Amino acid sequence: MRVIGEKGEQLGVLTTAEGIRRAEEAGLDLVEVAGQVDPPVCRIMNFGKYVYGQEKKKREARKRQKTVVIKEIKIRPKIEEHDYQVKLKNSKRFLSHQDKVKVTLMFRGREASHQEFGQKILDRLVSDCEEVGVVEKPAFREGRNMILYLAPKPR
Repeated sequence: MRVIGEKGEQLGVLTTAEGIRRAEEAGLDLVEVAGQVDPPVCRIMNFGKYVYGQEKKKREARKRQKTVVIKEIKIRPKIEEHDYQVKLKNSKRFLSHQDKVKVTLMFRGREASHQEFGQKILDRLVSDCEEVGVVEKPAFREGRNMILYLAPKPR
């Protein structure tokens, strides 16, 4: 196996017993870092310190990771103007806080036969939210509902 010393220097190709002996002399461990190559690469290091460093990197990566939150807005095809403005304001607020918005337009009874009214409202909402959001997934039918996904604009 190819052995790398504690300071990163190449010690050359050694037998397993010789590598272990050198690691014990230094008071450290012999750790395999690349087993798929020929000959396998091992390094003389403190294994506990190595594992701690790897876990610390994972924790830091998890800390920087942002969870995606999807907020839902429910509307109807015959929504009044004031109600529409309230839903629009909430959608813009969610998008400005970098949350995704799921807009669900619910049809009842005979309203389902006039999808063009619902499509008009969704198109209006998309154009009104243009400065803070973009369409992530265009409007599609799911049973008696039309669903549209909006995502925040990249900063």
